[in-house]
Amino acid sequence: MSGSGSGAELHPLLVHHIVNSLGWPSLRPLQQAAVPPILHGKHALLAAPTAGGKTEAAVFPVLSRMLSEEWPALSVLYLCPLRALLNNLHPRISGYAQLVGRRAGLWHGDVGQSDREAIRSDPPDILLTTPESIEAMLISSKTDHLSLFRNVRAIVVDEIHAFAGDDRGWHLVAVAERVQRLARREVQRIGLSATVGNPESILEWVSRTGTSDRVVVSPPDGGERREPEVTLDFVGSLENAAIVISRLHRGEKRLVFVDSRARVEQLAVALRELDVRTFVSHGSLGREERRAAEEAFASSRDCVIVSTSTLELGIDVGDLDRVIQLDAPSTVASFLQRLGRTGRRGDEPSNMLFLATRDEAFLKALGLLLCWEDGFVEPLEPAAMPLHLVVQQLLAIVLQERGVGRYTWPEWLGDPFIFGPEIEGRLPELAAHLLRSDYLFEDNGVLGIGDTGRLTFGGRNFIELMAVFSEPPVLKVMAGRTELGSVPQQILTLEAPDGHRLLLAGRNWYVKSIDWRRGVVYVEPAPDGGRARWLGDGQALSWELCQAMRRILAGTDLQRVRLSERATGRMEMMREEFGWVRSEPETVIVRADGQPLWWWTFAGMKANLWLAGGLGDLIDQTTPDDFRIRLAPSATPEQLQERLEKLDLGSLRLGLAVADAAIERLKFAEALPDAAAREVVEARLRDDTAIQWIRDAGMRVAVQ
Repeated sequence: MSGSGSGAELHPLLVHHIVNSLGWPSLRPLQQAAVPPILHGKHALLAAPTAGGKTEAAVFPVLSRMLSEEWPALSVLYLCPLRALLNNLHPRISGYAQLVGRRAGLWHGDVGQSDREAIRSDPPDILLTTPESIEAMLISSKTDHLSLFRNVRAIVVDEIHAFAGDDRGWHLVAVAERVQRLARREVQRIGLSATVGNPESILEWVSRTGTSDRVVVSPPDGGERREPEVTLDFVGSLENAAIVISRLHRGEKRLVFVDSRARVEQLAVALRELDVRTFVSHGSLGREERRAAEEAFASSRDCVIVSTSTLELGIDVGDLDRVIQLDAPSTVASFLQRLGRTGRRGDEPSNMLFLATRDEAFLKALGLLLCWEDGFVEPLEPAAMPLHLVVQQLLAIVLQERGVGRYTWPEWLGDPFIFGPEIEGRLPELAAHLLRSDYLFEDNGVLGIGDTGRLTFGGRNFIELMAVFSEPPVLKVMAGRTELGSVPQQILTLEAPDGHRLLLAGRNWYVKSIDWRRGVVYVEPAPDGGRARWLGDGQALSWELCQAMRRILAGTDLQRVRLSERATGRMEMMREEFGWVRSEPETVIVRADGQPLWWWTFAGMKANLWLAGGLGDLIDQTTPDDFRIRLAPSATPEQLQERLEKLDLGSLRLGLAVADAAIERLKFAEALPDAAAREVVEARLRDDTAIQWIRDAGMRVAVQ
C-alpha cells in the first residue's frame, strides 16, 4: 500500500496490518480521501453509498493519530443511533484496534453492570455508545465523568442523518459539547452518512463551536456504478404480496422492508404459511430474539427477513440478493438507504422491488420514485425551536455538577451557544420558570434540583432525563425463559372476549397470565389468531413528495423505473379517477353531487393543518391530511378564495386541538411555560414553502 492518498500517510504499523493481516492491497476511494483531513484534525463528514467503507474511512486515520500522537484512553467516542448497530460494529472495530495494540469497548442499555464497571476502572481507547448512554455517564454518581472523558480527542457519529432531523440530534451535539468541556480541548467531529442532501450544513451543525477547518469527503467510488434496477408492482393486499415474494427469486436471500411493526409480523406469518424460511427484525423484539434472527439470516441462503427500518442502517446481514419494499417509505433518503443494501458484489446493480398493497401507498411509491429520478433528496434540518431540550440540558448539567451557577451553566453548551443565538436569548426566561415551578431551587446563586424536578424526572435515578424521546409503557413478553420482545401496555388493558392472543416474532401466542407489578406477559404457542398491535403516528409527507404524486396523476411518467403490467394498469385507473388533476401548479376544489367540498392542495400535512387553523369557520377542522382539506358545509369556493387572498401568513396560528395534541407528545413540555411549548410545536409543524405555494398557485373548481 503506497502512493499519494492511498494510505501512505497512515502510521506504518497500521499500514502493515491493513496489508498483511487484513489482506487489503489498497484502500477504497473514500478511505483514501478521508486520510489527510482526519490526520490533520479537520472536522469531516464522510459521505458514500451503503457499504462504501465509511467505518474504516473514519477508524483507520483515527487509529493512526492515536499511535502517532500517543493518545491515552479514552480518546475516541463512536456514536450510533441503534444498539443493534453498535453490537454489529463492535467486533469489527475491536479487531482493528487490537491489530495495533489498542482496545474498543461497548456501552449501551443492554451492557451489564460488570462490563460498565470494567470500563470505568480501565477505559478502552475507543468506546462505542449512544448519546443517551453518554448522558447517563455524565449524570451518574457511579461514574467519574471528568476522569473518564478528559482524554477524548475525537467523536465519530455513524449514520448521522438518523440523528440530525429530530431531538436526538440536538441531544447529541449538546452532550458532545459537555464532553469537550471536560476534555478542555477542541474535539474533532467526524460524521458518517450515506444519504444527506445538505452535507455541508450538517457538518457545520455538528461542529458548530469548532475553530478547525471543515471538509465534506465524498469522492467518486472508483468505478462505474450500474443503473439500479427498480421495479414497481401493484399487488392489492398483504396476502398477495406474500405470494409474490414466495414465488419470486427462489434460492436467493431477500430483505423485505415494511414500515409498520404490526405488518412485519403479519407478513412473516403469511410467508411461513407459504413455507418460506422467514426471519423477523424490529425494535419491539427482545434483544436475543432479534440478534438470533439477524445472525441466522446472515448465514443462510434461500430465505427472507422482514424488517422495519431497523435494518435500513448499516447493520451487516451478509450479502443480499434482493431488497423488497412493501408499499413505500416516506422519504427518498430512506429509499436510497434501502436500495444501497444490495449491489455490493462485483458489478451487480443495486435493486429494489416495490409491492404496493393499497392505492395511496402505490401513488406514494410513484411520487417517491419521481422525486428520485429528479435527483431530489430531502435536506436535513435540525429540529426547530428546541426549547424543551434546553430545559433537559439545564436539569442534566445540574445533576452532573451536583449544582451549577445560575448564570454560568450555559458555558457547558459551547461558545457560540450550541442551540443558536435565538435560543440563547431565552435562557433567563426558561431558568426563571424552572425556579418558579420548583423544578430547580437556588441557593447563593447555585442551582439544584427542586421538589417538582425530583417528582417529575427523578424516578430510577433520573432515567427520564437520559433520553429525549418518549415511548409508551410496554410489557415484556416471555415464552418460558425466552424474552420474545415487548408490546404496548394499553393493548392488554382492552377487553378481549376470547382471551388475548398476540402476534410477535412472526408467531402466534396465547396470553397465559400478566404480572402487572413486574410488567411481564407470559405466553404459550397458539395455532392462530394472534394480533400485532403497536401505537404510533404515520409520518407526514413532504410538500415535494405530495407535489410529485400530483404530477404523476397529471400524466408525468417514470423513466428509470420498470412498472409491471398490473402497476401500469392501476396507474391508468387512478389517472382516470383523478381526471380533474392538471399539470399546472394549482389547487382544486372538487365538487360532486351530494358530497362535501374537498380542497385538494397536495401540499403535505403540515401546510394543510396551518391552513385549516388559519381559515377558521370555512374548514371542517377534523379533516386535513397530506393532500386535501374538507370545507365546512356552509362554505363556498368564493369565500375560500377571498379569505385566502387576505390571509396574513405571519399571523397564522395552529388550531388549538392540533397544538395541544402535539404538546402531549413533546417530551419535557411539562417543564416549559405553556406559551413556550406552543412555540415549539408551531415552529416544527410549519411549512412556509408549501403555504406560500398555495397562496401563489391558482385555485380551480372541478366537477367530479
